[in-house]
Amino acid sequence: DALITNFAGQWLQLRNLERVAPNPMEFPDFDDDLRQGFRRETELFFGSIVREDRSVLDVLKADYTFVNGRLARHYGIPGINGSQFRRVTVTQDARKGVLGQGSILTLTSHPNRTSPVKRGKWVLENLLGSPPPPPPPNVPPLKESADMPRPKTMKERMAEHRANPTCANCHRLMDPIGLSMENFDGVGAWRVRDAGTRIDVTSQLSDGTNVDGVVSLRDSLMRRSDVFVRTMTENLVVYALGRGLTPADQPTV
Repeated sequence: DALITNFAGQWLQLRNLERVAPNPMEFPDFDDDLRQGFRRETELFFGSIVREDRSVLDVLKADYTFVNGRLARHYGIPGINGSQFRRVTVTQDARKGVLGQGSILTLTSHPNRTSPVKRGKWVLENLLGSPPPPPPPNVPPLKESADMPRPKTMKERMAEHRANPTCANCHRLMDPIGLSMENFDGVGAWRVRDAGTRIDVTSQLSDGTNVDGVVSLRDSLMRRSDVFVRTMTENLVVYALGRGLTPADQPTV
């Protein structure tokens, strides 16, 4: 239990869920019960992989999860009632693995909207072990849709932001990953429209791979499964040792 709660909380950043505060005007369905349900779902999910000695790749691709009635309604899963969590088969491809879970999708969003940058950074850092460099000082914030003559989609706004040469190098790494997850709103609910326009989740990753949503993003990660396994292993060794890694730790990894 301690391994599941503490390691998953540290590696997947589930602890940060306690600090997120989605705007109730934008996300009226969100409350503390949903927050706790998100965290419990991912803990039970990770715990099943540990206890059943499953492949760690199931973190990315497992076709099951754990929900109670509150979480099932949020995900649109019928026939689940009550507060008890139970294991269910995931029938929507986009929901498979952690990339479809509300915990990750909420903690990588801003209070009033999604954040392709935060989502892309989370994947690079926690799943691929390639954190982007910190942003340079005095980077202008992303323009909010309300401040524009006409509402623009997140993809349109990110394109304008990326036009700044100071921002372009890092954003080309993070943005395509995050934009491929735009069908999930700021609290992980499924949607097909943003700013009145159908969401365009097509993008090109920094290695040239074309993606058209979270399913193809996950497929791309699976093709680099050795990188994911090494990243998870490094995080597990950090947890075990209680310190950062040095070159002398690499043979152990």
